[in-house]
Amino acid sequence: MARSGRYKVKFRRRREGKTDYRKRLALLKGGKPRMVVRKTNRYIIVQFVEFKPEGDRVLAYAFSKELSKYGWPYSGKSLPAAYLTGYLAAKRALDAGINEAILDIGRYTSTKGSRLYAALKGAVDAGLQVPHSEEVLPEEERIRGEHIASWASELYEKDREFYERQFSDYIRRGLDPREIPKIFDSVLEKIRG
Repeated sequence: MARSGRYKVKFRRRREGKTDYRKRLALLKGGKPRMVVRKTNRYIIVQFVEFKPEGDRVLAYAFSKELSKYGWPYSGKSLPAAYLTGYLAAKRALDAGINEAILDIGRYTSTKGSRLYAALKGAVDAGLQVPHSEEVLPEEERIRGEHIASWASELYEKDREFYERQFSDYIRRGLDPREIPKIFDSVLEKIRG
């Protein structure tokens, strides 16, 4: 691998493809806390992090699994769950004295209207100042989950078997996917508190 004495092994997180150090340095130069949004296969995580030489320090965070405490019974990875998680994290950040932040989506591809930007919209609606472009934010109907509810209604009318297969987890737990916008509104009111 290394054939000369001048070869330098790259940082481990760079080798693993986890951190883009040029992008990270550009974010750190701003001097503001970062709003770090990450997604897993089942959840959305939003953290407000400040840089310290000995290591980053998390000032406030929210995890979409916490939404069940507020009455959210649906998926923790959906667009409405991302918005609610961003809103909850921003409320906690405001309570911790953070008024502005810079969005850090890491190595995820920036896609207009994605879950990452739904979390950003939640934080902005909670009152946090985060520089962004309005065109990347998802539409209000998608944030409330109306696209899921209308698709579920359409499937229920046309193909009941596919509807039951597609929403089997919700049906097994006694949930109706057509009720997502109504539940979303009630959970948002509880978070606003």
